Formats: sequence, structure tokens, C-alpha cells
Amino acid sequence: MRKSYRIKKNTEFQEVFKHGKSFANRQFVVYVLEKENRKHFRIGLSVSKKLGNAVKRNQIKRYIRQVFLELKEDIPPGYDYIIIARKPAAEMNYHEVKKSLIHVLKIAHVLKKS
Repeated sequence: MRKSYRIKKNTEFQEVFKHGKSFANRQFVVYVLEKENRKHFRIGLSVSKKLGNAVKRNQIKRYIRQVFLELKEDIPPGYDYIIIARKPAAEMNYHEVKKSLIHVLKIAHVLKKS
């Protein structure tokens, strides 16, 4: 995933936290903030040290990025997303992560097709 699709700066994270809406299930919390005149969506990831060592945290982040890459056509442009992984996400494989993220994105009403 290219850098233009990522949220990195703390100020941008804080803006999404303050002004965005949050949606959650057991494994993930997703904050969504609509941004006007943006050609694509951006994602920011937050995986706590409580979830495991660096290898496990990076694995979770790779899974989340891959899910968003696969759902690229179904996710509308012009939104910022922050995904916070919760404890149960550490024991999940890729397909479970994908299913869980699709579930929470449907709750947020941001997927174009079901």
C-alpha cells in the first residue's frame, strides 16, 4: 500500500479521533472521518504492545493493510479510517481478520457492496 494511503501524523490521528465516528466489534474499533475532495481513502493503524511482540503486531498490521487493498474498489474515496486492533485480533488468521473487518465496515455503512 502506497504512502499516500496512510495516515502517519499525530495531528491527523487526533483529528479523526475528535471529529470522526467510531464503530466497533470484538476485534477492531474503526474511526471514520469524511474528507472532501480526496481521490482515495487513507488508513491509520494502531496495534498496542499488549497484543504481542513486534512480529505479531506487524503481522496484524500487514493483514489489515491487505484487507483494505483487496477491498479497495468497495471502499468509497474521500474517507480517513483509523483501525485499532483489540486483544482477540492477536489470535486470528488472515481470513478471520478479513471477515471481522468486513463486518465492522458494514456496521459503519462504508462498503459499497455487500
